[in-house]
Amino acid sequence: MEQQAIWAITIFLLIYALIISEKIHRTIVAVLGGLIMVTVGIVDQETAIHHIDFNTLGLLVGMMIIVGITADTGVFKAVALYAAKRAKGDPVTILIFLSIITAVASAFLDNVTTVMLMVPVTFSITRQLKVNPIPFLLAQIMASNIGGTATLIGDPPNIMIGSSVKELSFMSFIVNLAPISAIIMLVNIPIFVWLFRKSIQTTAELKSSIMTMDEKAYITNPQLLRKCLYVLGGTILGFFLHQVLHLESATVALMGAFILLLLEGEHSLERAFTKVEWTTIFFFIGLFVLVSGLVETGVIAQLAEVAIEWTGGDLAATSMLILWLSAIASAFLDNIPFVATMIPMIQEMGQMGITNLEPLWWSLALGACLGGNGTLIGASANLIVAGLSAKEGHPISFMSYLKIGFPLMLLSIVMASIYLYLRFFI
Repeated sequence: MEQQAIWAITIFLLIYALIISEKIHRTIVAVLGGLIMVTVGIVDQETAIHHIDFNTLGLLVGMMIIVGITADTGVFKAVALYAAKRAKGDPVTILIFLSIITAVASAFLDNVTTVMLMVPVTFSITRQLKVNPIPFLLAQIMASNIGGTATLIGDPPNIMIGSSVKELSFMSFIVNLAPISAIIMLVNIPIFVWLFRKSIQTTAELKSSIMTMDEKAYITNPQLLRKCLYVLGGTILGFFLHQVLHLESATVALMGAFILLLLEGEHSLERAFTKVEWTTIFFFIGLFVLVSGLVETGVIAQLAEVAIEWTGGDLAATSMLILWLSAIASAFLDNIPFVATMIPMIQEMGQMGITNLEPLWWSLALGACLGGNGTLIGASANLIVAGLSAKEGHPISFMSYLKIGFPLMLLSIVMASIYLYLRFFI
């Protein structure tokens, strides 16, 4: 192995270890890692910029602006309270409804944004009912990752895959991933109920108190809400049609975001940009440059060769290897840097005799998104919920989550394995 490849691997592993340790903010570590790759000459600046996926970044920024402005209208809180009232204040039914809302919302918003909107509402409802909020939060974490699996825009790994593989349209993600996501969610809901039913009991008086709350009071700006719903609907329609229109998904998302800003007026511009999670955007930038060092030195190509040797080039075996490797790795590592490493590896496999890469992309998406449910550090949404819960005085420990999340994740991956085999290899 060449000296530069050894340096690239060393830098990558060191940065990855620092990201996992969480001693330093992951964005600082990732960007510094990318800059070190450039500084020591493993890649030059022009090559590094070429490896930054601006379609992924544009899609994230556009959706963050749209969702951020929409959240200001209070619509998400109103929907959650409406669901609680439809459940007549029953905690078990509320848990089911909030889980379904989280899963559906995560399919069309990103799952990090969804849980940030849902958690405060969940605490409001559980305080009213005087029940333990942890079961609701655990169910929402898992629902967000399952729902986010269903579409191109639901989870960052899917955004990255869809941006890197132009043949995979918004509809391709829905057709191939939404059915299994729905099945997994339907299987998980009764398990949530069985696991948590005894710990979320309340009194008839407290149930009736929920019914007195007015969800319409949460809608703070009906006029802005109408604009947001039109733009959000048009943007999602644009995602469905983006290949027909010959537009990248980032163009659709940014067009929607800036049309909404135009309708809202320039006074909202600065506030809208504060809704963008710039730490996440720069984390992606650092990762793209970091992985470019492995690509340019041939490390990724060698990893692809090893994987093909293990499976003998058999498509079904390779697909299952990627699915299970992605799931187990994503349970213990953040799935975003893992997927950033896997994408070029699968692309290399296409140069080594595997002509149909599509099952491999779906295996990576399912493994990375569903694998995030395995542990508390498996996905960004998990960490967000844990942080918000701790602030409210309800910390979620790594082990308490592991006992529930890891078995359910394994069940999901078994179901995904059966689905992939029946869909692509029978």
